[in-house]
Amino acid sequence: MQRINCGKAGPELYKTILELENLSMQKVQQAGLKIGFSHLLKLRASQINRCAFCVHMHTQDAMKAGESMERVALISACQESGYFSEKERTALILIEEITLIAQQHFPDSAYQKVTKTLSNAEVAAIEWIAIVINTWNRIAISSQYAVNP
Repeated sequence: MQRINCGKAGPELYKTILELENLSMQKVQQAGLKIGFSHLLKLRASQINRCAFCVHMHTQDAMKAGESMERVALISACQESGYFSEKERTALILIEEITLIAQQHFPDSAYQKVTKTLSNAEVAAIEWIAIVINTWNRIAISSQYAVNP
């Protein structure tokens, strides 16, 4: 079934989300997070949301930014993998907690672990990544953006 592409139906709103994306990436750079890793964070949220379009895009973007195939492949099992530092695993916990916020409401115990490991600037940057990618996932899923081989 053909769906309305909300980006085309509301280009001014779509442009605003693009601006928000750009601002969030400025926060990522200010916090000293690597661009490749930011794509892994977006990839993980997109996997949870089952957004094929965004999974495809951020897999490619992460690898173009220098992430290895092993890290891309193991992102969903990062807590059990030696390919990620403690800081990276904590950042991935944060992205997962925010992505799943409707189900578990981000418990204080998880937030305390996050703030013990990450700086305030890193937490804020990752929170913005989560907010923006979850918005993009909803746009792509509801509009049924296609992934073609």
